[in-house]
Amino acid sequence: MATNFELMKLPYAEDALEPVISRQTISFHYGKHLQAYVNNLNSLLPGSSFEGMSLADIVKKSNGGVFNNAGQILNHELYFGQFCSPKANNVPAGEIAAAITRNFGSFDAFKEEFQKKGATLFGSGWVWLSADADGKLVITQEPNASNPAQRGLIPLLTFDVWEHAYYLDYQNRRPDHLSALWSIIDWNVVEQRYSVK
Repeated sequence: MATNFELMKLPYAEDALEPVISRQTISFHYGKHLQAYVNNLNSLLPGSSFEGMSLADIVKKSNGGVFNNAGQILNHELYFGQFCSPKANNVPAGEIAAAITRNFGSFDAFKEEFQKKGATLFGSGWVWLSADADGKLVITQEPNASNPAQRGLIPLLTFDVWEHAYYLDYQNRRPDHLSALWSIIDWNVVEQRYSVK
């Protein structure tokens, strides 16, 4: 059975994340980069052993060009799906907040470590907050299209550190971009992802 993946629908308007992420960046990052990954994967699947598989299964079982495009689609769907309009003093609540405090000592300590891992990842990739099967939280650096789900972790939150995610708005100031993202995290989405562990 043929699989035809489609570009995800954004849960907000293209200008809803300004000034943290501009409409122009969303237009390029979502409208062009993510669309290209979707088009590329759809062109690679016909006649392959991955035809008919879910995106998550393709990411876990593939390599090469199929993996690179499937991984980028999965990563970007999680990335774009975790945002909301900017909020002052935007902090987590509930179970995810308790888990962050339990695993990192405080929300501020977690933010500092997460931003450091994002700022120091060499080249292109992603920094992730994930949960293991027992609910313990871990921060990982993932190069290129990699995703923590490949190692059995549950991805909860991610910052994209490919230059196309921030260069139009922040030029080469990756740390400034990472610091600004906290105000647009929809912690309800992260909490929902954590609740399925």
